[in-house]
Amino acid sequence: MLLAILAILGGLALLVWSADRFVDGAAATARHAGMPPLLIGMVVIGFGTSAPEMVVSALAALDGNPDLALGNAYGSNITNIALILGLVAMLSPIAVQSQVIKKELPLLGAITLLSGALLMDGELDRLDAGILLGVFALLMGWSIVQGLRQRGDAIGQEVDLDLDSQPMALKPALIWLAIGLVLLVISSRILVWGAVTIAHHLGVSDLVIGLTIVAIGTSLPELASSIAAVRKNEHDLALGNVIGSNLFNTLAVVGIAAAIKPMSVEALVLHRDWLVMAVLTVLLFIMGYGFKRQGRINRYEGLILLLIYIGYSSYLFYGIMNA
Repeated sequence: MLLAILAILGGLALLVWSADRFVDGAAATARHAGMPPLLIGMVVIGFGTSAPEMVVSALAALDGNPDLALGNAYGSNITNIALILGLVAMLSPIAVQSQVIKKELPLLGAITLLSGALLMDGELDRLDAGILLGVFALLMGWSIVQGLRQRGDAIGQEVDLDLDSQPMALKPALIWLAIGLVLLVISSRILVWGAVTIAHHLGVSDLVIGLTIVAIGTSLPELASSIAAVRKNEHDLALGNVIGSNLFNTLAVVGIAAAIKPMSVEALVLHRDWLVMAVLTVLLFIMGYGFKRQGRINRYEGLILLLIYIGYSSYLFYGIMNA
């Protein structure tokens, strides 16, 4: 048990560090390749911060623990909106200026509904995986088009300033990209082993461990990048990181896991975890879109998100303690 706890702590620390190096290396490499800043922000950084979720979930599915993979994906989405944006908005209200984000918010809502529809039959098979990954491919194509067309968008400007403040030559960028990727796999393997061991020791499901410990751990890169972005007054980049990560988790992370290992899904996942994720997505849309005013997540709204996260997590941990 002690070794499993140390594996989780060490795995999480290495996971966060390697994910940061991976994203920095990938962003710098993309810039040297001539990729527009908006495209770097939407694809490389936005989706790159979800690399921990993807690797952890893929390894969990390969090890025969698909529930851990699903819990990690949905738990990370809940953590991203409720905990990360809640904390960030409490520190500094998030103003939304990017038109791309205003297009992504309803898209995230539609994809959340799609994920719920696929859960209704109580399983995620390879056909469902194909649907999720097919939609993800379309989303990537749309992101590339947006990145090439709207070069003056607020996210692109913020990414450009961020990369200018921390320039990196091509050779070290490639080295950090490779090192980050290798260490991501190693740290994820350690984390998955520790999480599964603790779940079995406590007698709780892999799903709950994925929704709590693993989800929080794999969401730490988004927390770090969002806080750093807001401190630099890059509000759109902070929100874009979370939206991009949630799109990636819902489509690619779950799709890859289900393609590797089709899974039966408890009705509780739909009625509890997906429902909480859907409610948070609707709240994020209402707050961020703005309608007749500028989109903005103020401190009061951030507190609401944070309280939802505390309530949801307390319910899960209560279940763990009474397992």
